[in-house]
Amino acid sequence: MKSLSTLAVLFGFALLGESLTYAAPPIVIKFSHVVDENTPKGLAALEFKRLAEERTRGRVKVQVYPNSSLYKDREELEALQLGAVQMLAPSLAKFGQLGMRDFEVFDLPYIFPNKQVLKTVTQGEIGRQLLAQLEDRGILGLAYWDNGFKVMSANTPIRLPEDLKGKRMRIQPSRVLESQMEALGATPIPLAFSDVHTALETGLVDGTENPPSNLYSKKMHEVQKYVAVTNHGYLGYAVIVNRKFWNSLPADIRTTLERCILDATRKNDDEAEKLNSQALAKVKKSETTTVVTLNSAELAAWRKALEPVHRKMESRISKDLITSIREAASAQAAIDATPR
Repeated sequence: MKSLSTLAVLFGFALLGESLTYAAPPIVIKFSHVVDENTPKGLAALEFKRLAEERTRGRVKVQVYPNSSLYKDREELEALQLGAVQMLAPSLAKFGQLGMRDFEVFDLPYIFPNKQVLKTVTQGEIGRQLLAQLEDRGILGLAYWDNGFKVMSANTPIRLPEDLKGKRMRIQPSRVLESQMEALGATPIPLAFSDVHTALETGLVDGTENPPSNLYSKKMHEVQKYVAVTNHGYLGYAVIVNRKFWNSLPADIRTTLERCILDATRKNDDEAEKLNSQALAKVKKSETTTVVTLNSAELAAWRKALEPVHRKMESRISKDLITSIREAASAQAAIDATPR
């Protein structure tokens, strides 16, 4: 009888332990970003949330805060390092503010001649080495999310580089982007993304640069009369997490979340191509904005005007890094030229 009683007690404790395990509160991941939900990054963040909660069966809860609703551009990286949020997807230009200047290579005008070269960099050894630089700052880089190439906008016609001379142009905080606008004869004005529409509307700035999806989702085309499809620069993001938080996760949870990030990355990149194309078409159809498609001679003029930026930044960004990207571009060009 005593043996039966002991077994019953042990069985009861086992059930209690199992109940306590399942009653444990979920792991909360606060994911903050500064753009609209109906953008590539916004949709990918929601996809990560869906996948993470579904595949961990509720053991993880992802709280997504879009549109700078939690932190603005300048605040979010500090918040991540302090552990106030666990996950971000900041634009690559922002890492220069942490002293990691090599990330500013992504801001160099016309450094990526096409998406194939870009993917070679972000999905290869160059991209991995860059993300590894973040670890000394208490940050882990999980993936790159694409948002495509940028267009220029203003309230006066844009076709040639000199059309921006004297303009006050909003930029992300970046020495490379400052140099870019100065090379065009414009005055660079660093502003948080959440403040751009108001700044354009009130005349604080005359124009800006953005991928079409960002321009359209924030209704910048309603306060900008002209858009030129210059494709002069790239805008991408790094999905990052607080390293201490990430390493504290159970191994099975971490593995599951890594797979969720891979799938959300595919979602982001698919949406980037689709939404940018759709956004540009919608801007063209609007009655507020004229979209200018540049011919080859005009594009060549933009490239020539912005060449000095590369030379100026060689003292700031690793020459070896710039060279490796140029070599990747040459290799891709050779592949493209091979008869098939």
